[in-house]
Amino acid sequence: MPNIEVITFSVNNISSLVDFQYCQNISELYLRKNNIQNLMEICYLKGLHRLRVLWLSENPCCGTDHHKYRMTVLRNLPQLQKLDNQAVTEEELTLALEDGDEMAALPGKDSMESTINLSRMESGMSEPSIEMESDLLSFRMEETNKIREELGMKLLGRDKFSSSVALKEINTRNSTRRRTSNVLSAVLMLLKELDADGLQIVHRTAEHKLQMLHRKETEQER
Repeated sequence: MPNIEVITFSVNNISSLVDFQYCQNISELYLRKNNIQNLMEICYLKGLHRLRVLWLSENPCCGTDHHKYRMTVLRNLPQLQKLDNQAVTEEELTLALEDGDEMAALPGKDSMESTINLSRMESGMSEPSIEMESDLLSFRMEETNKIREELGMKLLGRDKFSSSVALKEINTRNSTRRRTSNVLSAVLMLLKELDADGLQIVHRTAEHKLQMLHRKETEQER
């Protein structure tokens, strides 16, 4: 996922950009016709210094004042070369410093994984199969390349695109890291409260756990 350069999730009922902050190599992000309500969500994209193309139109956060919306996005993401279907000019970047709002705070939102899962529950959908993932990826690639062709940009190959499976992998990894960190913190806090007998029990249990893990790793290597 960190090497993905193009992500296309148009028409997916996405409501937050929080998970995209981990895609440090992304250069193009297509998210039109989703459910992003708050324009402050673009704060999550500020650290994506390679991002050059952003398609955010037809989301609730765009509002009715197109000029204000565009100026605010460009003030916060001045590295963009194209916003929606329109090239960014130097004049716009200068004007954005006056007409755009500076977004400094990140909103507290649930992760995109929760949003997508909720959408599936509401629509009665199950987890996508490998065949469905392949079809979705082909559709996104075709849609994105059609947009790029209209904008006079070079078409991209399949290896440049992400899939929801890849997005799910990064969400799973991040969730696992957070859970492991929380468990470790809790264990270290409990150790302070134990007496000698309790520490001996923990020591024996930890040794047994390490032996089991070592045995499992040895069996997998055979």
